[in-house]
Amino acid sequence: MINRRQLITSTAVAAVLARIPHARAATYDLLIKGGRVVDPSVGLDAIRDVAIAGGKIAAVEARITGDAADTIDAQGKIVAPGLIDIHTHAGRTKEGPPMALQDGVTGWVDAGSGGADNIDQIAAVARGAPQIGRALVNISRTGVAQGGELHDINRANVALAQGAIARNRDIVVGVKARLSANVAGANDLEALRRAQEAAAPFNLPVMIHVGQNYSPMRTILPLLKRGDIVTHLYAPGMNGILDDKGILLPDVTAARRRGILFDFGNGVADHFDWDTVEKATRQGFWPDTMSTDWNVMSRTTGVVDFPNVMSKLLMFGMPLAQLIASATVNAARVFPAFDDRGTLNVGAPADVAILELREGTFEFLDNYKGTRTGRQRLFPIATVLAGKRTPARA
Repeated sequence: MINRRQLITSTAVAAVLARIPHARAATYDLLIKGGRVVDPSVGLDAIRDVAIAGGKIAAVEARITGDAADTIDAQGKIVAPGLIDIHTHAGRTKEGPPMALQDGVTGWVDAGSGGADNIDQIAAVARGAPQIGRALVNISRTGVAQGGELHDINRANVALAQGAIARNRDIVVGVKARLSANVAGANDLEALRRAQEAAAPFNLPVMIHVGQNYSPMRTILPLLKRGDIVTHLYAPGMNGILDDKGILLPDVTAARRRGILFDFGNGVADHFDWDTVEKATRQGFWPDTMSTDWNVMSRTTGVVDFPNVMSKLLMFGMPLAQLIASATVNAARVFPAFDDRGTLNVGAPADVAILELREGTFEFLDNYKGTRTGRQRLFPIATVLAGKRTPARA
C-alpha cells in the first residue's frame, strides 16, 4: 500500500519526466560529426560521421541521425584511427603515456629503454598507462646507456633477456638492439645475433637501430627475419641505406621484399637528415611505419609530437592516406598486441585521433639543425580513447 510520502514522491518524478520530451537513453555515447574520415584500413577517405557506443565503433556513415551523450564537431578536421607509435621512450616515466595521449597516440611501444636489469620498471609504467603500452627489451641488460650499452658485448646476455621477456610476457613484444658504432662498435653483428637468439623461443620480432654502423647493411640485413624492423632508416653517413652516390642499395629493397619493415624514428641526434630523406624518397623508398623516438622532453626538440613528425614526410610528398596508414594500420600489424587497433572499422575499439591539417609556412628540423619549410602541418586537436574524449593538450 502506497503511503502519502511515496505518492508525493512518485507524482513529482512523473511531473519532471513529463517536462522532458525524450526521457530515454541516448543512441550513442559519442558522435563525431562531419569530419574527413581517413581510415586506410578500409580504404576510406570521405566526409563521414562516426558513432561510438560501449567503447566500440558503432557506425561510420555519411549522416548519422541518432542522438548521443556527447558530440564532437569535426568539420574541417581529419578523423583517423588512434595513432600507434612503435618507437617511443614513453615508458621511462609515468608522465610519458598521458602526454603522448594528448598528441593522438592511443598505442605505443617503448623501444629498448630497459634491458633485463630494468625492464620491470618500464613494464609497470605500461601496465598503468591510460592507453595500450608495450615494450621492447634491450638486448643489453642495462637498457639504453650513456656512452653506448654494447661496447661490452657481455652485457648482451641472452639468458637474462629471455628471463626478462618471460616475466613480462603481457608487455614485452620484441627485442631491441642499437647497432650504431657509438653504441656497439664492432660488436654490432654479434649483438644482433644474440637479440635474435633471445627472441626466437617467443617468436618475437627484433628492432634494430641503425645509423653510422661499423658493419655495412649488406652484412646486417641478412641477419633479419620477416617481421623484423629497421628503425632510423634515413640515417646518413657510413653504412646507411644509400651507396656513396646516393643510390638506394639493392640489399635494402630485397630486404623489404622478404618482409623486413623500415621505420622512420625521428629522434634528436644522427637519425636523419634532409638530404638522405630527399634522395631516398625520390627513389620511392617511403617508411612502412612512422615513429617519433619520443620522450617527455620532446616537446622542445625537433620531434615536438607525432603529428609534427608525420608532417615532415608530408612535406616530401608522401600521400596523406599512406602517411596515416604508416601511423595506424601498418603500425598495428607489426605487433599482435595491436591487432584490433589502427582502424575505425565497426566493432573495433573506439580509439580516434582528430587532427587538423593547416596550410601556412612551417619550419621543420632534422637531426643536424637543418631546416626545411613546409606548406602544411598536422596538429593534434582531440583524442578519443575507448570511446571517451580525453583531456586536450593545454
